[in-house]
Amino acid sequence: MKTNDSSFNGTNLSLGNIMKLSSAVTRSITAENVYGEKGRGGMAEVDAKPQSEVTKIGQKWEGPNACARDLGQTWKVRPCIALPKESTTTLMDVKGPGVIQHIWITVDPKCYRDLILRIYWDGEKTPSVEAPLGDFFCNGWKTRTNIVALPINVNPLGGFNCYFPMPFRKHARMTVENRAPEDCCHFFYTINYTLTEVDAGDAYFHAQFRRSNPLPYKQDYVILDGVRGRGQYVGTFMAWQQNSDGWWGEGEFKAFIDGDKKFPTICGTGTEDYFGGAWGFTAGYTAPYLGYQDITSATQVGRAMGRMGNRHNMYRFHIMDPIRFGKDLKVTMQALGWRSEGRYLPLQDDIASVAYWYQAEPHVPFSKLGSRDDLEVI
Repeated sequence: MKTNDSSFNGTNLSLGNIMKLSSAVTRSITAENVYGEKGRGGMAEVDAKPQSEVTKIGQKWEGPNACARDLGQTWKVRPCIALPKESTTTLMDVKGPGVIQHIWITVDPKCYRDLILRIYWDGEKTPSVEAPLGDFFCNGWKTRTNIVALPINVNPLGGFNCYFPMPFRKHARMTVENRAPEDCCHFFYTINYTLTEVDAGDAYFHAQFRRSNPLPYKQDYVILDGVRGRGQYVGTFMAWQQNSDGWWGEGEFKAFIDGDKKFPTICGTGTEDYFGGAWGFTAGYTAPYLGYQDITSATQVGRAMGRMGNRHNMYRFHIMDPIRFGKDLKVTMQALGWRSEGRYLPLQDDIASVAYWYQAEPHVPFSKLGSRDDLEVI
């Protein structure tokens, strides 16, 4: 597919070039059109028999939306799906080349850690994206939190939006696993993508979740490790529960690039500094590239910040300052507070994270995701 402007292939749309014509083809996947096919949206009928495409993709058919019983076809007959307990549901299964441009999802917050989002590029056997749904969208702790960032945007009440461009050349498959012992009902989703050429220099999107609960004493928290190949690191989300009173964010962000061993190329000055704050935060904020919220003090009236048991969300997106690597990358964050006599205290906190990056495939398979109990928020 050739575009009318070699500098615009549908992957870098902005106000500066939105007026340019292109031969890219727009598609949108929802429960009303599970393959995003042209002219096939809203075709579900008020009938006990499922659509053939719903059966083909393997989604559960619960029957039509009873609210549409008087109006019938085209009147919001299948606006959402149910995710059967302890099973995996396919959301997207399309051929390329193309680019995912926007993902929107909403679901009950109680499901945030039980639903595992995975994305596979070009027929690969292991996912390039694997993370609990809430954490992927910067909502840790099964708590709705508004986020006003450029690539991740969360709006009342729990509308998850992702604008990271995700190119694929041959095929894109997106699934969500429900690890809970009961069905997850009322799962709404939209995946907007374009069928278009993908430039040779366009890398594949990746995201990986990790958790240490508690972090072993005197060990740095590992955000990302084992990356091999060429690419750029573009973001960090952290869900952090402090297990002691006082200031917990004295630790340094470190990026070990292209063969670094004991000493990293990038070494920050403090946790709050890395996330764009200073002097212990003292207040929450959400901005296009950086954000912080003390979830506990924000949701419990009268609860002070910096107390034992408080839970925090933090994000930083390296949109303007990606961390480039040529052959390998490791990213860590120290967990460091204060003890008596003005001494540092290595912390043993409950820390989880999502790392976001782009790289050329193939990627090294991720370490095994923990069990439902390993990820549980209690």
